[in-house]
This record gives sequence, structure tokens and C-alpha cells, in this order.
Amino acid sequence: MAESNNTSYKHMGIVIFGILVLLTLMEFGLAVYLNIWQLLALLAILKAGLVMYYYMHIYRLFTPDNDTDRHSYAYKLVTSRLGLWLFMLSDAFIFGGLLISRFNLMGFSRPELSQPLGLAVTSILLVSSFFANRAETSMANGDRRQFTISTVITMALGILFILGVLGVEWQLAPFKAADGVQGAVFYTMTGFHVFHVLTGVIFLGIILRNAKRGHYSEEKHWAVEAAAVYWHFIDVVWIFFYPALYLIGTLQ
Repeated sequence: MAESNNTSYKHMGIVIFGILVLLTLMEFGLAVYLNIWQLLALLAILKAGLVMYYYMHIYRLFTPDNDTDRHSYAYKLVTSRLGLWLFMLSDAFIFGGLLISRFNLMGFSRPELSQPLGLAVTSILLVSSFFANRAETSMANGDRRQFTISTVITMALGILFILGVLGVEWQLAPFKAADGVQGAVFYTMTGFHVFHVLTGVIFLGIILRNAKRGHYSEEKHWAVEAAAVYWHFIDVVWIFFYPALYLIGTLQ
């Protein structure tokens, strides 16, 4: 039965990843050929909803708390999940403010950025989210080898995303941070997001070390779940930043 559940969870992760890839390609195609911002916004909301439900398990927040022992793992798990989501909500206000500032300052014009390069770094982060989900699922089903492999791949892709933004996109952008509104908007949004990706990589490194020390089990692995949910949160932010910076609007 456990093996069957493990296969089912992994299969669902693959299906959701496939849908996200399809929606991302649709985004890119719509931006290139139609550039209808309403459709791009709708696709971003749909992608974020899928990640939040299937990868971030937002439904777990509504799990009944029937354990009255405040020292039990079950009770602490419920409160820890709530605390993590409240933290991410507070962080989301900052990202939301940056997103609103982008449209308030630039309207429906966009920076002169490479759309294929934007798609490339987005794809890297999307694939990393798939492996973060695979790592969490593997730990929940006692597959420590797959957990280790998936976590290492997630960290490597996170570092690759950082290098892609800082080492390639920032260097190829035809403007600097001080070059008017588009420079301020682009470097602030991407820089703040990259900082969160870096903290996510560090978080994953810590749980990988602790897992090797035997700190987690199939029944008790909250830190693994928290790291994965945080990583998906970073992905959700980019799901909105990507079309806002690379796809929506006309070139300035």
C-alpha cells in the first residue's frame, strides 16, 4: 500500500509539472503573437493556484486540530504550518508592492529584455519546483536516496537560476539600475527575488545536512515540508514577476 501511495504521489507531481510547462509555453506564445495582458494574467493566476494547492498543500491549513496536547508533534505541526503561511503572507505583501510599483511606474510598457532568456530562467525555476516536490514526497514515503538526489538537484537549479539572472541577464540588459524607471524596477524586482532564492538554497542545504544525520522520518519531517513549501513560494512569486517583466506590454 505504501509503495502504491508513493507511486501515486510521484505521478501527480509529474502531471502537475506537465500542466505548468504547457501553461508557461502558452504564456510565451501569447506574449509573442497576441500580447493580450488579460490572458497572461489569467494564466499566471492559474499556475500559481496549481502550485499552491498541489505543491504547497495549502489545504493542509484546514486540517482539523483534534490533538489537545500542546507538546505533541501533531499539535506543533498544525501551528507551525500556520506560522509559515503567515510569514509567507507578510513577505508576499512586499513582492506585491514591487509588482504594483512596476505597473504604476511603467504602465503597460516593459523593459527591453530578452524574452527567450526570460523563458530559460523561468524554466529552470519551474523544474527546480518539481524536484523540490519530489524531495518532499520521497521523504514522506521513506525514500531517502531519492530525497537526497532531488534536494541536490533543486539546490543546483536554484544556483543556476541565480547565475542566470545575475551573471547573464543583468550583464546583457541594455540599461543599468540608475538608468531611469525601468532600471530601478527591473533590478529591484529581480534582485529581491534572487535574494530569496539564495535563502531557499541555504534552507535546503540545512535540511539536507540534518537528513544525513537522521533527524527526519516518514512520520516527522516538518522541516523538509517547510523548506519545500518555501521554495514553491519563491516559484509562485516568479510566476507573476516573469510576465510582468518579460511578457506584458510593449517595449519602451
